[in-house]
Amino acid sequence: MRFDDYSIAPEIKRSLEAGGFKRPTDIQFKAIPAIMKGEDVLAIAQTGTGKTAAFAIPIIDRLHREKSSARSEGIKCVVMVPTRELAIQITEVFAQLAKHTRVKPFSVFGGVEQGPQIARLEKGIDILVSTPGRMFDLVSQGYIKLNEVEVLVLDEADHMLDLGFIKDIRDLIKFLPGKRQTLFFSATINENIKKLAYSLVRNAIRIQVSPKNPVAKNIRHSVAFIAMDDKRFFLERVIKENPDSKILVFVRTKVRAERVFAALERMGIGSLTIHGDKDQGDRLTAMNAFKKGDVKVLIATDVSARGIDIPNVDYVVNYDLPEQAENYVHRVGRTGRGIHKGTAVSFCAPEEEAVLEEIESFLDKPITRMDITSQAYSETLDFTSDSPNDLKSLMKEIEAMEQSRKKKKKL
Repeated sequence: MRFDDYSIAPEIKRSLEAGGFKRPTDIQFKAIPAIMKGEDVLAIAQTGTGKTAAFAIPIIDRLHREKSSARSEGIKCVVMVPTRELAIQITEVFAQLAKHTRVKPFSVFGGVEQGPQIARLEKGIDILVSTPGRMFDLVSQGYIKLNEVEVLVLDEADHMLDLGFIKDIRDLIKFLPGKRQTLFFSATINENIKKLAYSLVRNAIRIQVSPKNPVAKNIRHSVAFIAMDDKRFFLERVIKENPDSKILVFVRTKVRAERVFAALERMGIGSLTIHGDKDQGDRLTAMNAFKKGDVKVLIATDVSARGIDIPNVDYVVNYDLPEQAENYVHRVGRTGRGIHKGTAVSFCAPEEEAVLEEIESFLDKPITRMDITSQAYSETLDFTSDSPNDLKSLMKEIEAMEQSRKKKKKL
């Protein structure tokens, strides 16, 4: 089936054609007809399967048709997401698909001044994409009115629960009309997710895509057993042997992100970092530079793992294995998206082997082991342009980070 076969507005088909979208993905094929019928939907689908378009296309179609006839003004659709980056990305998808319609999407999120957001809200919008905290603030202040909302979307719901947004979600529900369509999207499902979902949806159509395989089939996985202190040298080799590739590197902490950045800088490799200590402007600048390919290496904590659609990521490197096994799925889902193939390489230190076992148990299959001989291991250490034994540089690096943290605390 092709998008041309759907009874959606020609203005949306025009945008889909311009974006190169011809055929729906599995989640789109299963979700779009149900959403267009006005059904509540509970959808479980792995990352990178096209979930955003699955709800954006029918929502835009509905609102476009309503705007062609007399109707009351006000926000008609609310999309709640866990992170600022995801709010921006989803709004971009809505804007792209609604380009030739009169439907107006907008996003609000924390970490930036609320004044410009309030000014835009006052001009009138149709679709609001937001993180729960900022939305609740603006609702409480009276700048957002939700009494006209017809559709509620909860995207990456499992991550919102992980981040402790459950109270904000339940508080916001009180401001929404009882009669509405609710669309619930999550990459994973457990008892807590089910409990939240069934408290919000009514007689929902349940859609589950690839339940036995949480990771996209077009991602090639491998794991290398590397000592913790040697990881930066193997990362250097991956980057230098793939100079034209876009590489997303995941680390466990903010401090680790900055340490890897500093190590790559010593090696003459340009990179950027994105994590919770960065202000929103810096995070957006880094994300845009990586998306455009101006910078080939982006070092991130798990704040970037959920739902961020970065085009053409060739490699995901798990420099540190994630603390939660399911986060492996969200990390590697940044590559191999849609029809593209991708590679996920994980570095596993001896102290991380228990985490690797949890990940493989979650995936229900082993990850291919990379056979690194002692000679190849030694050659990698010799390959580096950094000094494995440069204690002076490491001490300077640690001292600089400590001074930076003290300065931030004073601020």
